Amino acid sequence: MERRRPSCSHSLPCSEAQIRLCPEKFDESSTDDGQKLPPVDGGFQAWMFLAACVMIEALIWGFAFAFGVFQKYYHAHEPFQDSNMVAVIGTCATGISYLSCPLVIVAMILLPQWGRWFSSLGLLIMCLSLALGSFSSNITHLVLSQGVGFGIGGCIAYSPSILYMDEWFVHRRGLAFGITWAGSGVSGIIFPIGLEKLLNSFGFETTLRVISVVVFVLAAPFIYFHKPRLPVRKTVDYQRLNFRFLATRIFCVYQLGNIIEALGFFLPGIYLPTYARSIGATDFLSSLTVTLLNLASVFGSVTMGHLADRYHAITCITISTVGSTLSVFFLWGFASTLPTLFVFSIAYGLFAGCYSATWSGITHEVRRVDPSADATIIFSVIAFGRGIGNVVSGPLSEAIVSVDSWKDSAIAGYGSGYGLIILCTGLSCLLSGVCIVAHYMKCI
Repeated sequence: MERRRPSCSHSLPCSEAQIRLCPEKFDESSTDDGQKLPPVDGGFQAWMFLAACVMIEALIWGFAFAFGVFQKYYHAHEPFQDSNMVAVIGTCATGISYLSCPLVIVAMILLPQWGRWFSSLGLLIMCLSLALGSFSSNITHLVLSQGVGFGIGGCIAYSPSILYMDEWFVHRRGLAFGITWAGSGVSGIIFPIGLEKLLNSFGFETTLRVISVVVFVLAAPFIYFHKPRLPVRKTVDYQRLNFRFLATRIFCVYQLGNIIEALGFFLPGIYLPTYARSIGATDFLSSLTVTLLNLASVFGSVTMGHLADRYHAITCITISTVGSTLSVFFLWGFASTLPTLFVFSIAYGLFAGCYSATWSGITHEVRRVDPSADATIIFSVIAFGRGIGNVVSGPLSEAIVSVDSWKDSAIAGYGSGYGLIILCTGLSCLLSGVCIVAHYMKCI
């Protein structure tokens, strides 16, 4: 396997203006005024920052990805059951969180002295949006509150994790991001179960109010540690707002693969429970498919994050691409029994669920070509690309299901009525490896 190159291209000690582009030079350093900086890659403050990132990741994405539970409830209860806009709520919550990431990151760079408070502001917006959503009397209210409001608040609360991660973790940056992504896997197990019980027992009004309180109570104690390691600049560092990397071939190829991967990534989480019921699973066993997927993604994310610190991004993406492609085509495609479907859930969670943990490696490769590019800006634009795939995949999958011509004319999963969904998911996994081909053809 191809090993990673050193990530710092500067041979001279970094100046104040270079600290954020080259934080590894400050592993054991002080600021110019003699203020001692906390250590990177370890120490109480670094680990508490990472704990804050994990908690915020878990609460935002765990809730957003559990929207399928709400979707089933809204379709079955007045006054929302006749609306064809229910799916838009979940799409807004996740899509806006991804798509607005570059804007929030730029705002934090332009307002460095306010960056410390973005987490608090985002948390308040999230919780207030959920609370207001509990008073909804039509689907538009839910789209604006549980969808748009939660998505905006979630992005604002989460963005400091991206902006400040490079300051706290240098040599273990990939592992740190992998652990952070694992947070959504853990909460992806807990949220669906809790939401199902709350909705069935108390309805959506009480459920949204309870969740708004729970999110605030769990996140608030960690907000203090969700802060920068380096002293806050008094002036705006405009050098960080460098978007020239968008025109580089290497970024375009990696981003293309990232968008293609996102087009199919979310589909198993949406359709696995329904597919499981179609082959005789009970409600518990059908939901277990998603639980296993989320659980496996925890181990996949942490492992891939560890590998991303040591090996080339292409090596990491190859592992994810090959594993997820084979699991979709040969496990889900030929799954006619629950044990096979459970094995697929685990395999897909391990290999597809870890794809985001390769982003630190992609960022490194882009900066190798354009050293002046800011890692945080690159990372946020990659997240934007995933948002494009996320938003498009919803309506695309609904259109595919409605015209599936393979139903009852093919074997196993391919003839179940979800054959084209399986094909679409598998092709997105396969074609996301476009950067692998480009690498070995010396195009990047």
